[in-house]
Amino acid sequence: MKKIIYISILLLSGLTISNAQKTQVKRADKEYNNLNYIDAIETYEKVANKGYKSVDMLEKLGNSYYFNAEYVDAAKWYAELFVLQPETTDAEYYYRYSQSLKSTGDYKKAAEYMDKFYKVKGDDHRAKLFTTEKNYLAVIEANSGRFIIENAGDLNSELSDYGTTIYNGEVIFASTRKAGKIAPRTQGWQPFSALYSSKADEDGKQQSAKFFSDKLDSKFNEATPVFTKDGNTIYFTRNNYLKKRGIDDERITLLKIYRATQKDAKWTDITEPPFNSNNYNVAHPALSSDEKWLYFASDMPGTLGDADIWKVAINADGTFGTPINLGSKVNTEGRESFPFVTSENELYYASTGKQGLGGMDVFVSKITGNSYDEAINVGKPINTPMDDFAFYFDPTTRTGF
Repeated sequence: MKKIIYISILLLSGLTISNAQKTQVKRADKEYNNLNYIDAIETYEKVANKGYKSVDMLEKLGNSYYFNAEYVDAAKWYAELFVLQPETTDAEYYYRYSQSLKSTGDYKKAAEYMDKFYKVKGDDHRAKLFTTEKNYLAVIEANSGRFIIENAGDLNSELSDYGTTIYNGEVIFASTRKAGKIAPRTQGWQPFSALYSSKADEDGKQQSAKFFSDKLDSKFNEATPVFTKDGNTIYFTRNNYLKKRGIDDERITLLKIYRATQKDAKWTDITEPPFNSNNYNVAHPALSSDEKWLYFASDMPGTLGDADIWKVAINADGTFGTPINLGSKVNTEGRESFPFVTSENELYYASTGKQGLGGMDVFVSKITGNSYDEAINVGKPINTPMDDFAFYFDPTTRTGF
């Protein structure tokens, strides 16, 4: 009798712990749904390390690392997911695990999970690429060695620095470093970014960066600027904020493209194009060499995957045409983003949906009129097992970022 009572007490104690853990998971789910992945990870991992695991929690824990581009940790938790549930009806997890495994260098196991992905979603463009390009690593190797990579030195900080362009001989880029005279602003899982500029000295070395323009700065993110050749117009990415914060149906502040003009050496008249929306992202503008087209990334209706590369005509009076999806030679069911067009009409962009080394890889497609060649992976050392994106290159000087 005493043993039975003792066991009953243990079971009751275990149930109490389980309920407490489920409460923590619900709190982490709220952070996850608000895209606060760092906070979600902290709670999920505490619960997992105490022995509580579920399919839903492991999916979200793996996703939290995956969406935050921490693929090695994503692979760890996706592996736990497939131990708990070897097969899944959501084939996207086969794909994400495969991509994450590439970042660990395990290309053999990555191929095994792409096989699983193909068996469930054989009509997916990413699956078709896998079956038709089994030798993709050899192709990437053949395309490699065309660039020499060097650290940009004082241009960089201990935080995130990315999305460069050239304006009046200066490098303009986004950074999450200290903004002006105030401490870094945060958005739950990382600081907000602002635009910075850096001049090169006589030896061509980039000097320490300075805040670019308080007129373009807001309470939220600014990034990926591009300027017209006359230097009087800028297009840039910002969270949905002009005179007030905009939100979607789930109360998330998404990304929009904004345009501003320069008057009396100051940026003014910040406006947004009509194809922006509160309910989908429009981001990372790039101009065609003749400045008649604006390229951008978006998950607007008509997108093939998570995000696609689109273009829109810029009319002579400054108005815009109707956005056009660049199609399946450029886009996939994955995520395409960060377009850039050179003076030689080459479109560079980042993709998770085409055959790469892991994470986002940089691809290039030749533009001929209104058509685009099948995109090619630009190879190493531009691409690595981690995320590679926001490519900028000047064919004349043969330099870039």
